[in-house]
Amino acid sequence: MNTEAAATEPADTEHVDISAIERVVAAVERSQRARDPDAFLALFHPEALWTTAHGKVLIGLDAIAEFTRAVLPAATWDGSVTYEPVHIRFLRPDVAAVKVRQVYHSAEGDSEGAPLYVMTRQDDGRWLLHACQNTGVLAD
Repeated sequence: MNTEAAATEPADTEHVDISAIERVVAAVERSQRARDPDAFLALFHPEALWTTAHGKVLIGLDAIAEFTRAVLPAATWDGSVTYEPVHIRFLRPDVAAVKVRQVYHSAEGDSEGAPLYVMTRQDDGRWLLHACQNTGVLAD
């Protein structure tokens, strides 16, 4: 993973924030694999924006929840999915842009997504998904 928050070694607090962000991305993966809308929705800021891989724009947690509860439990794919944060850039100490490598592994072959998560650190130290774009990657 490439972090470009500072030209020198990250401060201890930045290491803590990077670890927390990595845990959120891992929680996204777990919730998607389990098709668990409640676990997924717990990762969002109440005023979040989410754009699906098919371009549907969802504004606010209520809209994200309605869509997620309808789609995620019924999602069908043969295989597994992995999420890896490949780049974290701190825009401010409490705001990070996180580029994620998303891979669906199936018997027919792998397909990829390249989500971008803008995450915000809350007063209690939790990092939440705030503005996200889930982008598919076209095969060559």
